[in-house]
Amino acid sequence: MATPDISKLKIERAPTAQIPGQRSRRRRWVKLAVGAVALAVLATAAGRLLNGKPSVETVTVAQTYPAQNYTLLNATGYVVAQRKAALSSKATGRLEWLGVLEGSRVKKDEVIARLENRDVSASLGQAQANIKVAQANLEQGQAELADAQAAFQRAADLLKQKFIAAATYDAAQARLNKAKANISGYRAGIAAAQANAQVAQVALDQTVIRAPFDGVILTKSANVGDNITPFSSAADSKGAVVTIADMDTLEVEADVSESNLSKIRVDQPAEIQLDAFPELRLAGVVSRMVPTVDRSKATLLVKVRFAERDARVLPDMSAKVAFLSKPVPAEDKQAVSAVQPGAIVTREGKPAAFVVDGDKLKQVAVSSGRKIGELVEVKGLKAGDKVVLAPDAKLHDGQLVGVVKK
Repeated sequence: MATPDISKLKIERAPTAQIPGQRSRRRRWVKLAVGAVALAVLATAAGRLLNGKPSVETVTVAQTYPAQNYTLLNATGYVVAQRKAALSSKATGRLEWLGVLEGSRVKKDEVIARLENRDVSASLGQAQANIKVAQANLEQGQAELADAQAAFQRAADLLKQKFIAAATYDAAQARLNKAKANISGYRAGIAAAQANAQVAQVALDQTVIRAPFDGVILTKSANVGDNITPFSSAADSKGAVVTIADMDTLEVEADVSESNLSKIRVDQPAEIQLDAFPELRLAGVVSRMVPTVDRSKATLLVKVRFAERDARVLPDMSAKVAFLSKPVPAEDKQAVSAVQPGAIVTREGKPAAFVVDGDKLKQVAVSSGRKIGELVEVKGLKAGDKVVLAPDAKLHDGQLVGVVKK
């Protein structure tokens, strides 16, 4: 059998990247992607043309205060009471009576709490009884003195008549001198008894806790039955019973950077805003500047007292302080509506703004006033209104628009 000739057989080897099938599939995917993007663009453009709703950018009308025009510097701080005390008794004992709660208003020297004091009260009663004993001894001594004086006078008369011996006269005189000395001793005994009674009274007073000044109870640290040990840290014992603050001495402590100290001076007007009541603006005055710089924070502690009082202001509230160039006039203390100047345009010779209500425009006649920071005072709009920023000249009242969200 003849052997076949395979020398003319061969395998065609081509690079993978040049396979016709793969190249055609890649071109097909590219064409599909480009077509999808084109369709999306055309759909968006067609939607805008069909809906006829131009897109607009809006801003919100804000509520602001004209006092910003007088502000030189802003700082944050906390409300503190200049006069504040943690009340306790000097004596040690069990709390027997507590007559206040948190928020109670008390007057100076009003009894707030009382410790058990039966032992001290008994000591006071004993000391007062000793005073009466000393007084009775004095009365007895005074009677003896009167008798000794009478006896001495008789002895002197009889001696002149030589009815008695000189020794009898000398004995009468010695008795009189002794009676006088006893009177001095009795009076000293009364003074000592009174001093002991005073010591007992002080000890009794130390079991009673009184208000040192007019104020409000901030915290209650002990209850009836607790052991009060002001000078000890024994277990299950209390030191202070209540904490009281004088609300008339409330002030704001704010940290001011030392680089801004040139903008602050004592008696400078300020405006205080509480975080709890943003609408409340109270006048204040820089009372003092603590002459020590915090090296770690490079700040100085500035204390601002309230020139206006409000019952809602409480210790430890967060507050913002605006240091002003001059006091705020009465007409500038009320909040006004303000908006970015670009939202106000001229229509038919009059200023106007376009308020967005849902997806519909409403043209509102407005009047602009003074400039407040980067905003301008505006009348005819209220805080919270959404108005078109830089409205196009083609916009008109009642037009449907799409709002651009940022």
